[in-house]
Amino acid sequence: MNRVLALACASSLLTCREVLQEQVPSTRSRLGMFVIEDKGGAIALMLASLLFLGTWPAVLTLLERRGRLPQHTYLDYSITNLLAAVLIALTFGQLGDSRRGMPNFFTQLGQDNWPSVLFAMAGGVVLSVGNLSTQYAWAYVGLSVTEVISSSMVVVIGTTLNYFLDNRINRAEILFPGVACFLVAVILGSAVHSSNAADNEQKLGASTNAYKLGYLSDHSFQPPDLSSLPFTSLIFLFIDCSDCRYCRTSGNVEPSKQAVDRGVHCLSEEERTNLISDAPKDLEESGASGIRQPDKAEAGTAEYLIELEERRSIKVFGSNTFIGLGIVFFAGVCFSLFSPAFNLATNDQWHTLRDGVPHLVVYTAFFYFSISCFVVGVGLNVLFLYRPMAGVPRSSLGAYLRDWDGRQWALLAGLLCGFGNGFQFMGGQAAGYAAADAVQALPLVSTFWGVLLFGEYRKSSRKTYVLLGFMLFMFVAAVAVLMASSGHRSTE
Repeated sequence: MNRVLALACASSLLTCREVLQEQVPSTRSRLGMFVIEDKGGAIALMLASLLFLGTWPAVLTLLERRGRLPQHTYLDYSITNLLAAVLIALTFGQLGDSRRGMPNFFTQLGQDNWPSVLFAMAGGVVLSVGNLSTQYAWAYVGLSVTEVISSSMVVVIGTTLNYFLDNRINRAEILFPGVACFLVAVILGSAVHSSNAADNEQKLGASTNAYKLGYLSDHSFQPPDLSSLPFTSLIFLFIDCSDCRYCRTSGNVEPSKQAVDRGVHCLSEEERTNLISDAPKDLEESGASGIRQPDKAEAGTAEYLIELEERRSIKVFGSNTFIGLGIVFFAGVCFSLFSPAFNLATNDQWHTLRDGVPHLVVYTAFFYFSISCFVVGVGLNVLFLYRPMAGVPRSSLGAYLRDWDGRQWALLAGLLCGFGNGFQFMGGQAAGYAAADAVQALPLVSTFWGVLLFGEYRKSSRKTYVLLGFMLFMFVAAVAVLMASSGHRSTE
């Protein structure tokens, strides 16, 4: 082989180095930067993004309902959200050679592309503020309706902006009917929330346990008047006077029937023993003591709503509904702006870059985007540790570092959100960011998790179920139509 190469060099006056380069091409030169260029790949990424972006809110909602402070949760979430962007940049954005007009990640870090970098970082700022706002809105308004309203605003504002920024590469005759389907679904979603809220009010109003626990119309606690209740039911409310809030504070432990007639909710040990045999048959035994306790509250019941309020970290009973809606609309405006800002960062429609400077590739833009998202999220939540909002208890950095309860779920939520956003941007770069906004149908996924994990709409009225079914149908139609409108952006 060496003799053949030597003869070739001599006869053609070529250097051996040139011959070897032609005979043994570099493996690296055959491996270019990973870029989505076909419509099918873009749609696959958007579907994966839809699943991830619809799941991470449910994870954070679960932690809040279990009592974990939202400041602790968001700090954990921010760490892995940034980690996802770094992993995407170092893999998809760095492996392989640069393409024409598309430098790899490390090459772009040293280029004079600061106007585009600032657009990307501005997108990260508004996304971080929007995500932080929705973490409180989920408690006030609920997971499903929060996602529905914020997603609708993204479709109306963000998708329209992206359509014109993308030089109308999406098919308008398909895109805007998809937007209309989304708006119909939003109206239905608002109706679902209204109907379900009315159902919950009816449950609480009809529940005697709401009064047994002392919850009045202003959600304050007062010693309840139990004289109108069946005498045999009292044993199941206050088995032990040491656990009774009224007796513990007043020191009143009057036994006998006369005490009940005066509204005092205490029984003597003898009366408790005598009344056990009268217990309802549907209560389960509680161990060797033979004393019967009520079953755990079932999802969808008034008792479940009361237990949830006592357990969760953000207290919402008695709060003004407009506070929650105001937070949701503010978050919706933020979400509407981050995708157009990212679009400007990667495509430079306003011609802010100097001649000869390549546009930011999606991986580099996403890295800067996530850096600003991380800085804002961590900075605000460290502030909220010491100056909390929405009645959340104060905390500290030391308490955060010691709080490992549910940390793995918060870290998982950050990864899901990070990869979800990255996949959305990768798909949008190929098919158009207006079509990529189809992932704003994420309430489909959030509603699924809300029903499965949190018992949302459990034991609701038939009207609520009908509206819920129509809402989900319209969301499916909206996703299909918006994805069908996707065009193709040339990478040349």
